[in-house]
Amino acid sequence: MIRVLLADDHPVVRRGLRTFLEIQDDIAVVGEAGDGAEAVELTRSLAPDVLLLDLKMPVLDGLAALAEIGGRDVRVIVLTSAADAGDVVPAMRAGAAGFLYKDVDPEALVRAIRAVHGGQVLLAPEAAEAVLAAPAPPSADAPVAGLTDREREVLRLIAAGRSNREIARELVVAEKTVKTHVSNVLMKLGVQDRTQAALYAVRHDLA
Repeated sequence: MIRVLLADDHPVVRRGLRTFLEIQDDIAVVGEAGDGAEAVELTRSLAPDVLLLDLKMPVLDGLAALAEIGGRDVRVIVLTSAADAGDVVPAMRAGAAGFLYKDVDPEALVRAIRAVHGGQVLLAPEAAEAVLAAPAPPSADAPVAGLTDREREVLRLIAAGRSNREIARELVVAEKTVKTHVSNVLMKLGVQDRTQAALYAVRHDLA
């Protein structure tokens, strides 16, 4: 059973989410928070598996709540109506495992909860675009344990949205060589695809 905590300052939104989620055989809503501070408190006391977190909340906003929750053993999906692309990267760097908008199809939300609970990273298409378009931070060349210099370079280009062919052209190597590097990067980072690798790069200031 996936234990879910809802954090949103609108009671109607929380009620709607609870009503839909509780008809799922494998999901149980264990609590509701009306502000960010309450979300942090209930995360500590209820130990949910997944937290659905709005960004725009009183007392403590979603990003501040994420910072407070830190590395706790909970998978956080940001579920917001705010369409500000500038919120996506800070949320992912703060530890969110998903970023969705409130107009998401209910069935897609359920799939997202299951996927994130299973260890995947999941973003709405617009959110993924915002991550890939994010400018490189000053510490972009910080080393990642286990990756070679060339693999870090490949990771940076993956995060920039480059295809294998484009990476091969830029690094002046064979496309087959790039495929090998990409496979090694995914394996060493423990991620399943290029999008997750890009998110890893952004979250760790490597993009």
